[in-house]
Amino acid sequence: MGIILSIIAGLAMTFQGVFNTRLQEKVGSFEANAIVQGTAFILAIILLFFLGKGNIREAKDINKIYLLGGVIGVIITYTVMGSISSIGTTFAISTILIAQLLSAAIMEWFGWFGTEKIPFSLHTITGVALMIIGILVFKFMKF
Repeated sequence: MGIILSIIAGLAMTFQGVFNTRLQEKVGSFEANAIVQGTAFILAIILLFFLGKGNIREAKDINKIYLLGGVIGVIITYTVMGSISSIGTTFAISTILIAQLLSAAIMEWFGWFGTEKIPFSLHTITGVALMIIGILVFKFMKF
């Protein structure tokens, strides 16, 4: 199930990045971000009302840094729109994926934020290096 959800997330993130960028071109970066985050908030409240089964009161007892997800979401929306506008969809998404993979590997290497501590290995470094080489070939090599 995790792989299926990851595929859906990847597809949704690509569409979201393009849609948000088109919106940003019409209304402006901060305006688009406000619209995107505002509609997300409304949907989240609706889903909470109809499907929520947890206990939102428990949020008061967690590490406060974990409450920054919304702030990070604003940064993500703004920077994805800017990168797609600047370097194009495929190159932007590819670069974002490399940054995500590297940050996730480092996070797990150190066991930050409650992640399982997984040692950095040769296959991790090789995989990331091959992805970077693939992006460079895709972007800059002309056959």
